[in-house]
Amino acid sequence: MNTASFLSIPASIVPEQEALVCGSHRLTYAALHARVRRLAGALAQRGVGRGTRVAVLHTNSHRYVEAYYATAMLGGVFIPVNYRAKRPEIEYMLATAETRILFIGERYVEHLDAVRGSLPHLAAVIGFDFERADIPSYESLLAGAAEHEDEADVDDEDVSILMYTSGTTSLPKGVMLRYGDFSAYVTANVELADGTPRGAALLCAPLYHIAGATNMMTTIWTGRRLVVMPQFEPAGWLDLVEREQVTHAFVVPTMMKHVLDAGAASRNLSSLEVLSYGGAPMPFPVIRRAIEQLPKTIGFVNAFGQTETTSTLTVLGPDDHRLDGTPAEVELRLRRLTSIGKPLPDVEVRIIGDDGAVLGAGDIGEIEVRTARAMKGYAGALDSPFKADGWLPTKDMGWIDPDGYLYVAGRKDDMIIRGGENIAPAEIESVLLSHPAVDEAAVFGVADVEWGQRVAAAVR
Repeated sequence: MNTASFLSIPASIVPEQEALVCGSHRLTYAALHARVRRLAGALAQRGVGRGTRVAVLHTNSHRYVEAYYATAMLGGVFIPVNYRAKRPEIEYMLATAETRILFIGERYVEHLDAVRGSLPHLAAVIGFDFERADIPSYESLLAGAAEHEDEADVDDEDVSILMYTSGTTSLPKGVMLRYGDFSAYVTANVELADGTPRGAALLCAPLYHIAGATNMMTTIWTGRRLVVMPQFEPAGWLDLVEREQVTHAFVVPTMMKHVLDAGAASRNLSSLEVLSYGGAPMPFPVIRRAIEQLPKTIGFVNAFGQTETTSTLTVLGPDDHRLDGTPAEVELRLRRLTSIGKPLPDVEVRIIGDDGAVLGAGDIGEIEVRTARAMKGYAGALDSPFKADGWLPTKDMGWIDPDGYLYVAGRKDDMIIRGGENIAPAEIESVLLSHPAVDEAAVFGVADVEWGQRVAAAVR
């Protein structure tokens, strides 16, 4: 399935329904689809077709969304570049991706000018919000283009998005996500638009992040209004929820804390039905504070996933966030708030020990997953990260409790080994964070002559 259908099919069902809001721009499904077809026509004139690499370097916008769907319409490969990356990393991503067309914002054009000589495949640059002699503007491109009518025939194995993961000790890895991966994820997790009210979803995660990309796709497919925030800012986030009557939103834990600190408890968030979070471990005090301070009508969802698995793997749902019932039930739910929930129906999870054996409930080992929507692989990698039977090691350590809830103990490389015993930093951090005087905590190992490593902590 061509993911351009995520827009074209709803546009045929609810053409006059509002599809996208970004600043002063408001577009119906019909208007959004028409702009996408014109952009696809302009890109086709510039040689974009099946497999052509089209990159974007800018913050979120309605044009960013249009660029993805126009690229998909032609069967191209979309490359959302991390605008927070350093110049050498931007150069590396654009070069190794063999970028042919680049959409760019004016604030980042100095990076392009500095590295353009090392981008031999780059044929055209388009300014999202500016123009100059050698860079036409996006809107001028649309104004002179005819609408492209047909969606390219693509194979489920064709790469739709080449998404680079952030590198910490090495250069970013290009994760190859296929048209079939996104089709499987979107159609399995949300219902197609049918004209019934579906509310509004606030997109504040960057579109170079898998959560941002899948949010864009699921929202449009289900007929919900997509409210695009260029960059997260807590007061602005709260304003948008109130003004646009947002019903669905996704935040990372840091965003959740900033929203609470910005006075969320005193704002009108009654429209919010689902507030999902993920992308990093959620500190226990933050989610407990959110549950206690925000409207009881909000359903909190912890969505754990990876870029390599086309987003969500496990979910801790709203019922597990409700701190009511008997003391024993409340205690159980409080304990489960530190988990990442249970696997989705199309996901298998297991825990593997150092000897490769599958571990039982409560034993800490490496988390491995298996799902049909796992990535095609890493671009340019000689070795496959998958095991022969399709299992993908995540490099996250964790355990599964007797009720099937999965807990993350930290990254494999972060594990502290003291006297031959594995100690998970995340377990100790959760204890430190339970103290009301501790706002943040990081636990790590330091060299010790007697024990090999000893446990140290930095707290704020």
